[in-house]
Amino acid sequence: MGHDLVVAVAGATGAVGREMLKILEERSFPAAEVRALASSRSAGQKLPYGGGEITVRELADDSFEDVDLALFSAGGATSKEYAPKAVQSNCVVVDNSSAWRMDPEVPLVVPEVNAQDLKGHKGIIANPNCSTIQMVLVLKPIHDEATIRRVVVSTYQAVSGSGQKAVQELESQVRALFNMQEPECSVYPYQIAFNCLPHIDAFGQNDYTGEEMKMINETVKIMGDDQIRVTATTVRVPVFYGHSESVNVETVRKLKAQEARAILSQFPGVRVLDNPGETIYPLAIHAAGQDETFVGRIREDESIENGLNMWIVADNIRKGAALNTVQIAETLLEMKLL
Repeated sequence: MGHDLVVAVAGATGAVGREMLKILEERSFPAAEVRALASSRSAGQKLPYGGGEITVRELADDSFEDVDLALFSAGGATSKEYAPKAVQSNCVVVDNSSAWRMDPEVPLVVPEVNAQDLKGHKGIIANPNCSTIQMVLVLKPIHDEATIRRVVVSTYQAVSGSGQKAVQELESQVRALFNMQEPECSVYPYQIAFNCLPHIDAFGQNDYTGEEMKMINETVKIMGDDQIRVTATTVRVPVFYGHSESVNVETVRKLKAQEARAILSQFPGVRVLDNPGETIYPLAIHAAGQDETFVGRIREDESIENGLNMWIVADNIRKGAALNTVQIAETLLEMKLL
C-alpha cells in the first residue's frame, strides 16, 4: 500500500472529526489523500487541511470503495451502519463511538497499553471512551509492577465530551447568569454553569450510568485482566476541555508513592506533575491542547495496606478521542496490519 494510502474521516465536521484532521496533519500522517465525510447537511462544506482545504462529501454506501483506512467519529448508529460496509470494501476502520467496544471480535486499543491486541483484527478497531483512555495509561505501568486488585474512580468531565453544542450551552449559561437572566438547558437536564451533574449518559438497570459502565467494562478489556475490580462515579463539571479523575487503586504488592512516580515518569504518553510543596499538580486548563496524560497528587492510601491515590488529567478531545484514534492508525502501519 505504502505511498498511495487513502484515508477518510467520517463525521469530519464534528469537534472530534475536526481534531482528527488537525492531528493527521500535525503528525504528518503518510496519506496520499485525506477525505472528509459527513451527513448530507454538511456536504459541500470546506475544512482546512494541509495548507489548503478539502470539501466534505456525503457519507454513503460507496464512500469507502477506494479508501484504505477510515477514522470514524460519527456516533454509534452511523458506525453500526457504515463500518461493516467499509470493511466489505477492504477498508480498515478505527471507530471512536461506543458501538463496537465490547464486541469480543473487536480489539479495544490504547497503543501504549495493548498494541498487541491489534494483531488478528477483522477490519474494525475500537477507540475506547475518553475517560477510560487516560486512566488505563496510568494504570498499566502500576499493574505491570504491582498487580492492581481494585480501582475506585470519580471523574470530573468537561462539557466538550458532549460535543460542540454543550460547549456553547456552558458559555451561554454563564453569560445569561452574569446578565441576571434565566439560563437555558437543552443539552443537559439541569444547568451546568457553576454546577456539577453526577449523570453522564443514560442510567441503567443497576442505577449506574452508561459512562460508568463503559469505564468499568472497557478498563478490564484493555488491561486484559478480568481479576481487576473497577467501580466508577462519573460527573460532568463546568469545564470546557480536559477530563480530571480522582483514582484510588489497591495493589497486590505494596507500591510506595515514590516508586509509583518513578515508574509513571518512564511510561510513554504519561507526564508526572507532582510537587505539592510547589503547588504543582495537573490541571484541566493546562492539559487542554496537550497530547500527554498528566498525573499528580500521587500518595499512599493510609486506610489500606497497599493503596495509592492519584489525580489524572488529559484533553478529552485529543488523547481521549482524536489523538488515540490516529495513534491506532500509526500503530497499524508500523505493525504492517493495514
